[in-house]
Amino acid sequence: MIGPLAWNILLAMLWMGFTGSFTGTNLFIGLALGYLVLAYALRGIPAFANYATKVPRTIRFIGFFLWELILSNLKVAYDVLTPTYYMKPGVIAFPLEARTDGEITIVANLISLTPGTLSLDVSSDRKVLYIHVMYLDDEAEVVKSLRYLEHRALEVLR
Repeated sequence: MIGPLAWNILLAMLWMGFTGSFTGTNLFIGLALGYLVLAYALRGIPAFANYATKVPRTIRFIGFFLWELILSNLKVAYDVLTPTYYMKPGVIAFPLEARTDGEITIVANLISLTPGTLSLDVSSDRKVLYIHVMYLDDEAEVVKSLRYLEHRALEVLR
């Protein structure tokens, strides 16, 4: 059986073929129209209903992560460019809600992609992720922001 993403891509390709314009903009329009068609016409089928909710979550997560990435880059750049040393590095043990190897890998990589944090290791029972943090002013606040990142990522993955 063809999945909802494949159907969406197929509908986008058909749109591009019918319009005769093979551009990135037209592909995006075709994907958006295909998504609307699938979300509305096939909303009674569980696989397609799940797809209809995951696409907006994924788009919101990408926007959220890009914003976090920009803020982290600005914080690190400010610290590098100013003479005052604001860093208070440390290692924290972050309890994971992610359970599968894939979820843990994605969460750890998202944390490592953000400047100022680096995933070091996962405990042998896969319940704790050890993270090096450059700005460890308030450990509870750091854990809270990482928990929010993990929660948003797991919303998309599950």
